[in-house]
Amino acid sequence: MGQKVSFAADGGTTDGYLAQPDKAGPGKGVIVIQEYWGLNDHIQDVTDRFARAGFTALAPDLYHGTVTRSPDEAGKLLMALSIGQAEKDLRGAVAHLRGLTGKPVGVVGFCMGGALSLFAACKSGDDIGACVIYYGGHPKVEFDFDRLAAPVLGHWAEHDDFANANAAKIEAALRQRGKSYEGHRYPGTRHAFFNDRRPEVYDKQAAQQSWDRTVAFFNAHL
Repeated sequence: MGQKVSFAADGGTTDGYLAQPDKAGPGKGVIVIQEYWGLNDHIQDVTDRFARAGFTALAPDLYHGTVTRSPDEAGKLLMALSIGQAEKDLRGAVAHLRGLTGKPVGVVGFCMGGALSLFAACKSGDDIGACVIYYGGHPKVEFDFDRLAAPVLGHWAEHDDFANANAAKIEAALRQRGKSYEGHRYPGTRHAFFNDRRPEVYDKQAAQQSWDRTVAFFNAHL
């Protein structure tokens, strides 16, 4: 139901995938940030799901056309990602979506995108009204927690040593600063439990519960 689009980003252009609700009006806006595989069919499907839930959703292509199914290549793409360029792409996506909706937008990301979701919320001030993290982590992303204005919702797997180490640091930093945070850990789950294209880790019950919480969170704060 979505379509490929291009939007302005720091003097250049960035591509993305935009899905809009069927109802009249643009609805509330949500930025969807990819896993380390790239802007693949799964992320496009998630973007469509947000549109069916009544949101205008935009997934920026942070790899600029590259998509992979190889874990080795995905890891290399993650490490090669320029955080500075990603920031420009995300700022452009937020500005484009806010232009469509006329109001602050939400941001949600998965794995690498979970870290970038919080990163964007810390960088974008009042342009982002709510932030959702799914088991987020990236070794090169640093957070300016003091600038964070949006409430944060975190979804974490039970068995996920790397992401949960990040969760502990993030949660401690948010508590220390008195930021609004709601966190959930899902028993028996592993990293990427939301990804229904990966049956070896997908957990239907946790995915649905986290989705319901995410939609309710965005509806409450946007």
